[in-house]
Formats: sequence, C-alpha cells, structure tokens
Amino acid sequence: MRILLFSGKGGVGKTSLAAATGVQLARLGYRTLVMSVDPAHSLADSFDLETSLFHEKTGDPYVISERLSIHEVNIQREIKRHWREISAYVISVLRTTGISDVEAEELAILPGMEELSAMMWVNQFRREQRYDIIVLDCAPTAESMRFVSMPTTLDWYMKHIFPFQRTVLKAVRPLANRVSPVELPTDSYFANIQDLFGKLEGIDELLEDPRLTSVRLVTNPEKMVLRETQRAFVYFSLHGLTVDSIIVNRVLPERVTDAFFTEWRESQQRILHEIDAYFSPVPVKRVPLFTHEVLGAERLNELAAALYGETEDPAAITRTEAPYTFAKRNEHYEVRLLLPFAVKGEVGLFKKGDELVVQIGTLRRHIGLPTSMAALSPARAKLENKVLTVEMRET
Repeated sequence: MRILLFSGKGGVGKTSLAAATGVQLARLGYRTLVMSVDPAHSLADSFDLETSLFHEKTGDPYVISERLSIHEVNIQREIKRHWREISAYVISVLRTTGISDVEAEELAILPGMEELSAMMWVNQFRREQRYDIIVLDCAPTAESMRFVSMPTTLDWYMKHIFPFQRTVLKAVRPLANRVSPVELPTDSYFANIQDLFGKLEGIDELLEDPRLTSVRLVTNPEKMVLRETQRAFVYFSLHGLTVDSIIVNRVLPERVTDAFFTEWRESQQRILHEIDAYFSPVPVKRVPLFTHEVLGAERLNELAAALYGETEDPAAITRTEAPYTFAKRNEHYEVRLLLPFAVKGEVGLFKKGDELVVQIGTLRRHIGLPTSMAALSPARAKLENKVLTVEMRET
C-alpha cells in the first residue's frame, strides 16, 4: 500500500490537489482513498457533495466512484470508538471547574486525538489491504508536524513514562482520592492508552519507508509561503519522511498579459526561480491559476490533467533518498542527516541514552541509534552541502 501525504501552508490548495490526485489514481485503476486529517475538513466540499454544515456521512469511507472513496475523520465519532475512557476522565476533571457539560465535552478533545485517530485508520486499512493508495490531505504545516511526530512521541512515552506512571498511580490512588479534589484516573484509563498504542503498532515504519510513503509539499509562488515550505522540508527530513516533489499551485498562465498583473508576474517568476534552486534535485511541478473555482468531479479532472497529464502515475516511486543514514568510516561511525536550508550556528545536538538529539531552532528530532553506536557519543559535526555529518566515537 502506498501513502501520499499532501502538506503545506494553509490556503495553498492542498485539498484540491489531494482530491485531484485521488481522481487520477482511481482513473488509472487503483483502489484509492483520499483521507482528510485537517480538523477544518473541506474534502467533501471539494467534491461538491450536498452536505450540511456539520455533516457526518463522510466520517467513514464514503464512495465517490467505483475505485475512489473519501474519508473525513470525525473526532466525535472516534472518541466513542477509541477514546471513551480517556475522554470520560478528562470530562469529569473539567466538570469540577464549574463549566457546563457541553463545554467540557468540547474541551475534552485533546490535541493529537484527531491525528492519532487518522493513523489508526491508516494502520487498519493497511492490515485489511482495502486500498492500494491512501492520499492524506493534511492540516497546515505545524499540525502536519504533529501528525508525523506522534508515533515517535507516543513510543517514547509508552517506554519511559507509561509503566512508571501506571504503577505509581495504582499504588497511591486509594489514599490520594480521599484528599484530592479531583479523582485520579482509573486503571481503565491506562488500559485505553495501551490499547490505542497497540492499534498504532508499525505505523512509524510505514511512514518512514520511502517505498511506501511520499510527502508532496504544496506551495504558492509567494515569498511568505515559500519560507514555510522550506521549513516543512527540513521538518519532514528530520522526522524521517521523504519529500519526493514540490507542487507550486496557482501560477499565472502565460496567456494572462494584462498590465494589471505585470508586477505580480515578475514577482512570481523570481520566486519560481528561487524554488527551483532551493529544492533541486527534488522535482518541482507547476499548476496554473484557473479561471474558476476547482469544485466537483469535472473541475477536479481538469486539475488532475494539469498536474499529471493523461498518463503520469502519481503513485510512482521517484525518490527514496533517506533523510539520515548511518555509516562506519575508518575508526569511527557517522550519522548523516540531510538538512536543507540549515546554516551553521542554527544546529545543536547532544546524546541522550541511546538516542542522538538534533535541534534546529525549537524543533527536536530523536534519532534512535543502532546497537553498534548506542554506546558512542558525538565527537564533532560538520555541515557541508546541506548534509550534517555527526562523528560518533567512544568517550
């Protein structure tokens, strides 16, 4: 099963491009699911489905055509399916503050619930082999980072914090509940967390395998949008995902010659040259600005034709370069990380247990080291040609 993950700044056209990709894949014969991971779902709107403002019929896979379905993760439905004990405890705590039941239920939707629910669906579909391709229409960049970092974060929590927390609370709960204004979570709360973790098993390997998962970054030919796209490229690289193409959406067509657009066209051309230079050798696709809103099957087919032509296969594996690799050179080991746009002075690193921690700004990436390198420490590092090489030696 292939996963194509569309991400980028809000408003650049991710949903339309993800939907058009689904249309193209289905036309080529793939069993395709386009799944929205953005809480502000607009996938059904992109297909111009007749729905109410807060509809639920796409909360499960909804058939568009013989080989194409769409799915907008409905967090209220997912809470009933997977988060019942966790949500019930959070609601009970919030009620003690004096807020209403309705407000408590809304506030009990914790950050990450929607992303983890989507991952559980992806893992389930993989095990069932229900689809050949899943196209993920992700939330804007920051939320996308949370989506791809969730497996690593949860794995660390389950290994280092969860067992200790569960054991301690089990021992002190009877006494603490007598004096605490808020009851401590019951063991069923922790059982619910453990069950969720089991449903996510293997999802990290799936996301980090470039033969299975590819990231498509969507941008516009505007400087502000480009900067966020650059940051997203770094973040996905640090999290072990492979970006195999950049899609520049809403480029002014050549036939637009009105003087009103002269300055806009010149600005776009400067940014387009900058995009080509920054992301090389990652291929850059350009999609023209349409004269109409891309809405409904007919318009999505037009967009798919502009993006892929008649025969191009969006599921083709075009890039498998790993964002980081391990190697042994002479008497020392090396960890190599691809860090586009990072500059000397921005990168920090240190060792914690059997992990190498790389930091760019406020972002940290924990890289688990293989057994042969787990006892080593970073001795020196150099950043050359967009590659950070960390030398690992015995202390």
